[in-house]
Amino acid sequence: LETTQPTKMSYRELRNFTEIMRSLGYPHMISMENFRQCNFALVSDVLKWLVERYDPKAALPTDTDTEQDRVLFIKAVAEFMATKAGVKLNTKKLYRADGNVVRELLKVVGLLYGAMKGNTAVETGEVVTATTFELGPNKLAELKQVRALATDITNRGIALYDLLASEVELRDDRTQAVARPLEIEVIERGVRQSKDAVAQQLLKIQSMLDNLATDEKSLAEKVERKKQDLERQQKRLRSLHGVKPAYMEEYEKIEVELSKQYDVYVEKFRNVSYLEEQLEEHYRLEQDKFEETEESLKRMQVRLRQEDGDLDGEIYDADDGDGAESSDDAPAKGKPAVYGKMTGGEEPELSDDETGSDLDSGSLGTDDEDGEGDGPSDGGGDLSDNDF
Repeated sequence: LETTQPTKMSYRELRNFTEIMRSLGYPHMISMENFRQCNFALVSDVLKWLVERYDPKAALPTDTDTEQDRVLFIKAVAEFMATKAGVKLNTKKLYRADGNVVRELLKVVGLLYGAMKGNTAVETGEVVTATTFELGPNKLAELKQVRALATDITNRGIALYDLLASEVELRDDRTQAVARPLEIEVIERGVRQSKDAVAQQLLKIQSMLDNLATDEKSLAEKVERKKQDLERQQKRLRSLHGVKPAYMEEYEKIEVELSKQYDVYVEKFRNVSYLEEQLEEHYRLEQDKFEETEESLKRMQVRLRQEDGDLDGEIYDADDGDGAESSDDAPAKGKPAVYGKMTGGEEPELSDDETGSDLDSGSLGTDDEDGEGDGPSDGGGDLSDNDF
């Protein structure tokens, strides 16, 4: 174990270890050449210092002169780190104390260095942001399960605490029961009591078996009776199927007649529905024709009124020309014909015959007013208003 043997180790790990130990405040200088050879004294000193940083009150073996002392020391350090820091160390590499031990020491040193950095950030007022993470559906289910387990652990811990609290009293009772000397009479009495209890239980079971046989027999009889009732009911049902009920023939005849009447009803209902639809169509066509007729009549009235207005205008123009040529001695001569009311109301509608006769009489009046003397002279000379 004391022989020196060169080992291969990572330069980066050795450099990180020395820098971290310097940052943690290790009192001695650690060179990068210290672990080229086996150096158990340096490893033991580093382990003692790290254990004291975790727990100043920790008790470790101090002697490392002999092989047995070194083994005990390494075991004590490994157990302490496993229980306090939760770090599992390789005892073989620690005992060899060569370059491979640096990897094991970095496990412990890394925890101390991370705690120191976190504490320094809090003291200087730096904001430490918590790690953000997302919970998916699977993670939520696991979270619920973890919460349930945590609650179960808490309840079991409470129950265990209560049991341990009563351990003081139970320990005395248990000690007394174990230390009590065994008496033959007491043992025999207990055996007899147990035997009597078993005998009573056996009798009870035997009576239950007897009652079971009786119950089985009664149940078998009930089953047999139920089977007989079932057979009788089945026979009665078959007989009822063979018997024809009263008024069945009349019912069948009425059913056939009802079917025919229903067919007739359906046919008539369909015909009535068709006729109603045709009647509605006829009414609709009549209404359309009536509306068209009214519209044509309105258009005809409007056209006739326009024609009457044009005719009145021509008569007024002719009368104005005749009045200018006539003398003042004939005041009744050339008086225009007036159609309609003088009050300004609507003019009465004139038929085609009336309109034609008025035009003829008007033309005759204008010929007489011109004074040509070609027409007959029997009617007097001038035409009055009554002639129109």
